[in-house]
Amino acid sequence: MTWSLNLGDWRDQIDSVDEVDAIITDPPFGDRTHKGDVAAAVQTLSVRNQKTRRAIDYKCFHPADVFEFVYSWQHKNKGWWICITSHDLIPAWEQAFREIGLYSFAPLPFIRKVPRLLGDGPASWADYIMAARPRNTTYSRWGCRPGAYVLEKGHYERKKISVGGKPIWLMKKLVEDYTKPGDTVCDPFAGGATTLAAATMLGRKSIGFELNEETYRKALERMSGIAQNSDVA
Repeated sequence: MTWSLNLGDWRDQIDSVDEVDAIITDPPFGDRTHKGDVAAAVQTLSVRNQKTRRAIDYKCFHPADVFEFVYSWQHKNKGWWICITSHDLIPAWEQAFREIGLYSFAPLPFIRKVPRLLGDGPASWADYIMAARPRNTTYSRWGCRPGAYVLEKGHYERKKISVGGKPIWLMKKLVEDYTKPGDTVCDPFAGGATTLAAATMLGRKSIGFELNEETYRKALERMSGIAQNSDVA
């Protein structure tokens, strides 16, 4: 088997993980973003055909969580760090990466084109991808990669295993851009196993962890029939 999905908190199982080639993950967003999404979930939006959004059912991330995560995985990950986040946590990710000696790049926008429409100012069209790499010759010669990822027509996926799940096309692009065939990709916040699915499709090995038992069961079903279920995030 080229993939492994584990039920439980990554903190309790990290010692069982050998060295990985990259971390590509979508951890919880910050408190400000969670509060906005909770408000959106209870408001019926006409642009969504009068359907109410599902509320976020997991805890938000705080800067302390970012630092714990980065410091915990620093000796397990030998390659790229690709972490999707909200704008309020960008400074924490940048500082944490610097403190463990990584080269941290400017945040990469992921333009969803499905904006959050609550509030009294500009609507939010983007999430952000934090990219960092080791300061060595191998990774400094990796080559130029896209400066943004933009949702294209026909790629929006409404059917998702977990709230906030990212589209398969995005995770495939990130896996393709920041790993090589045969590499092992780790996603400690696996959700619906979109990263693991993308890695499997592209000939990479993968390991993930999911805390929610119901989401875990659905993700296992997805991975078991990946060829038929690649449209679920």
